[in-house]
Amino acid sequence: MEEKITELLTNEFPEIDFTASDALVDDGILDSLTITGIIATLSMEFGITIPYEEIIEENFNSIKGLAAMVERLS
Repeated sequence: MEEKITELLTNEFPEIDFTASDALVDDGILDSLTITGIIATLSMEFGITIPYEEIIEENFNSIKGLAAMVERLS
């Protein structure tokens, strides 16, 4: 799952190195607009709805966090 999400997001946001940090939000690599794009991308790709309460730093700081969230919501 992590590999698929990395590939998907790297294609969608080529300017961001998603593997460079495990604190993508905390380090300021992801901003709110990018997070919104990630939510849309993951929702369309995996057919999931990401509820507001899942939009927390823990879920978006790393590919591992994103993969865990997608698996939990699938």
